[in-house]
Amino acid sequence: MRLIMEKEEELKKEIQDLEEKLKDREASLPAHSVRPQQMLAVEELEIAIEEKKKELETLIKDKTDI
Repeated sequence: MRLIMEKEEELKKEIQDLEEKLKDREASLPAHSVRPQQMLAVEELEIAIEEKKKELETLIKDKTDI
């Protein structure tokens, strides 16, 4: 159970870090003429956040099933 709680905290921290990176990336986007690489970086962060959130949801669900 302790390992599950540690993993949960680790995932929450990773999500928070990724969300901060995403916020910084979005803030650095120019108002016009956004380059494809810039949008790709934003999309990759969004995908990573969603994956971590799904992993966290699964972990929490599994924890409550124990």
